[in-house]
Amino acid sequence: MIVEIKALTKVYEGKQRVVAVDGIDLEVQQGEIFGLLGPNGAGKTTTIGICTTRTLPTSGTVRIAGIDVVGHAAEARKLIGVVPQYNTLDRSLTIFENLYFHCRYFGFSHGQAKERSEGLLAQFLLTERKDATPSQLSGGLAQRVQIARAIAHRPLVLFLDEPSAGLDPQSRIAMWSAVQELRKEGITVVLTTHYMEEADELSDRVGIVDHGRMLALGSPQKLKDTFGAETMIDLKLRHVEGAETVAVEVRGLDGVKSAEPTAEGLRVFATNADGLLPAVIQASVRLGLRDIAITEPSLETVFIHLTGRDLRE
Repeated sequence: MIVEIKALTKVYEGKQRVVAVDGIDLEVQQGEIFGLLGPNGAGKTTTIGICTTRTLPTSGTVRIAGIDVVGHAAEARKLIGVVPQYNTLDRSLTIFENLYFHCRYFGFSHGQAKERSEGLLAQFLLTERKDATPSQLSGGLAQRVQIARAIAHRPLVLFLDEPSAGLDPQSRIAMWSAVQELRKEGITVVLTTHYMEEADELSDRVGIVDHGRMLALGSPQKLKDTFGAETMIDLKLRHVEGAETVAVEVRGLDGVKSAEPTAEGLRVFATNADGLLPAVIQASVRLGLRDIAITEPSLETVFIHLTGRDLRE
C-alpha cells in the first residue's frame, strides 16, 4: 500500500472541543485514484493536512510508501505533491519560474529543472503562457499550473484538496482529464471533494466521511449496489409546518422507502419514481407545493442515505 492510515484522530481543544478526525483507517493502493468524500466540516481536509505533514495528528499514524509522516516529515514530503484548496502560486514569478524553482527546491540541477519545467508546460498545454504571471490566468489555467508544479519533483502520491472548487464546467472537465492522465505516469492520486459527479467520474474507490468517521468505502458502483441507492424526491412547500402529516401519508405508498420533513418541505426516498410521483404530488399539493426535484440513484443519494443531510450544507 502506498498510503496507510491507521486509527487516525485529530482533536482541537479549546472553549469548544472539536473532534475533526475520529479514528479513520484507510489504505490506498499504488496507482489508484482515490476519492475522499464529504461535506464541509466532515474531516476530509484535516485528514489530507495530516497526510501532507501540514497538521499533526492527536493520535494514530500515516505512512507514505512506508515513511511515517510525523517521525520523518522531510523524507515524506519528497514522496508527495500537494494541491491545496486555494491558489498558492508565487505571484511574483512567471508560470515557468513557478515550476523551475519548485524543481530546484527539490534538488534538481539547473538543466534538469529547465527540462522538467518545459516538459510540464507542454504536457499541461501551458507553453504559450510560460511568461505569464498567476494573476493573468483564469482559475482553470491556474489550477493546471498548480497540478503541474505539484508533480514537478516526480512524487509517488498527489493530494488534491477540492480540486474543482470555483471552476467553471469546462475548466472542471479539463482538470479531470489532467488528473486521469497522471495515472499513466504511475502517480497515485488522493482527492477530496463534495462533488459526487467528480468522484464518480475520477475515482477507482471512494471513502465517504462525515463527522470525522469513515462511513463507507468501496468503488462508486459497489457503494450504489451495497447501500441500495434510491431515487430522491425533494418537495418545496409553502406550509412546511404540515410536512410531518404528509410524510406519514406518503410513507404508506408502495415503493416509498422513507419520507422525512426538511427545512423547505419534504424529502422522499423511493425505489422508483415511476407511477409514484402523482400520488406524492397529490398528498403535498394542499401544503402549497412550490417546486419538485428528482435525483436518480447516484453517489449523492447514497451519501444522503448514510448521513441524512445534504452534501453542500
